[in-house]
Amino acid sequence: MTTIERIHARYVYDSRGNPTVEVDLTTNLGTFRSIVPSGASTGSNEAVELKDGDKSKWEGKGVLQAVENVNEILGPELIKSEISVTKQKQVDDFLKKLDGTANKIKLGANAILGVSMAVCKAGAAELKLPLYEHIAQLAGDEAAIKNKKYVLPVPFLNVLNGGVHAGGKLAFQEFMIAPIGASSFREGLRYATEVYHTLKKLAQSKYGQGAGNVGDEGGVAPDVDTAEEALDLIYEAIKKCGYEGKVCIGMDAASSEFHKVAKQYDLDFKSPEHNKILSGEQLGELYVELLQKYPIVLLEDPFAEDDWDSWKHFYNVTYKKLDQNVEIVTDDLTVTNTKLLQNAIQERVGNSLLLKVNQIGTVSESIDAANMAFKNDWSVFVSHRSGETEDTFIADLTVGLKAGHLKSGAPARSERLAKYNQLLRIEEQIGDDGVYAGRDFGRAKKL
Repeated sequence: MTTIERIHARYVYDSRGNPTVEVDLTTNLGTFRSIVPSGASTGSNEAVELKDGDKSKWEGKGVLQAVENVNEILGPELIKSEISVTKQKQVDDFLKKLDGTANKIKLGANAILGVSMAVCKAGAAELKLPLYEHIAQLAGDEAAIKNKKYVLPVPFLNVLNGGVHAGGKLAFQEFMIAPIGASSFREGLRYATEVYHTLKKLAQSKYGQGAGNVGDEGGVAPDVDTAEEALDLIYEAIKKCGYEGKVCIGMDAASSEFHKVAKQYDLDFKSPEHNKILSGEQLGELYVELLQKYPIVLLEDPFAEDDWDSWKHFYNVTYKKLDQNVEIVTDDLTVTNTKLLQNAIQERVGNSLLLKVNQIGTVSESIDAANMAFKNDWSVFVSHRSGETEDTFIADLTVGLKAGHLKSGAPARSERLAKYNQLLRIEEQIGDDGVYAGRDFGRAKKL
């Protein structure tokens, strides 16, 4: 049995220039590295990303304590335990026990996740498996393991940024394109890059050269005021490229960011005028209008994390007005947490889980959340964070879980492309044993 020889953490920088945790785990087979991402639009129930709070350094965003917790506590104790790197759940349970809190506030979810992901990579090497195949085994996907059949996901690329990810007045945070009509991941990514470059040129021609500047996740950020303006621009780019019907649209409203008291939503929250205040029910009607007008196949976080009434009314009443199937994705509401997910399933508020590994803080808990979603006929949508790194773990995770779709930003900025490029490699490696999710992205687990 391969044992862990050394675990060492350091701070490196994420895509926003803020410190984050990097972990190197060494066995006799080599060194396995992980880097932890960080979110800007975060749910209040997420596992705690431990920050130093020292305003004299990095504006309080340092992670020196999290790094120390790996080097002085998590690493030494895990090595002493002699748990095999192939025993992911046992390792993760051990790490959680060392922390001893429900939200990982003592040692930090960023410290724990860094070790957890590095262990997963080392476990794959120990078993002589590609990372995605090791994850499939951890998830208990016997069919994929036996038949060696894997699903390449549809990339949902955030090509136009608003909300807290960009300037301008646009309240909604992300507008994504999804090449569901392609025949392969490789072809789909090509479609997406062509639409992206066309969109950038259109934005510059209509809103000036500055409209080609990009937000946190690589999408353009023109100074548009409404969702309709943004969607018109994207739809025009799709049609100009000749991909109408082949490339569709996804939206992440990130509505917790503009939710006000008494279940009201301020679509003008970035302006001093605040002239666009809607009730949850009115906001739901606006979504239906957009879903009927544009080829939107996915809507994420349409309501705030604590506005359960609006979620339930929309999914069980307003949403029923649609004659098309649209994924209603929960993010801030469920934060990759099985307890919150179970409640969301029982309350019937959506049909898809957004999975972010750093929301919960370990690989095995992320897998547990995905399996719970699948068991209840929900889909799983794997996601990056706005503060990303060059780590490609979530690409393998998406394939290993047969999640069928993932978002990792626009095709611009290497920390986003790293995931898409890894999927190109995986597709090449899998060959004929892989199938592209395409229009079945929401039911990929059953392919």
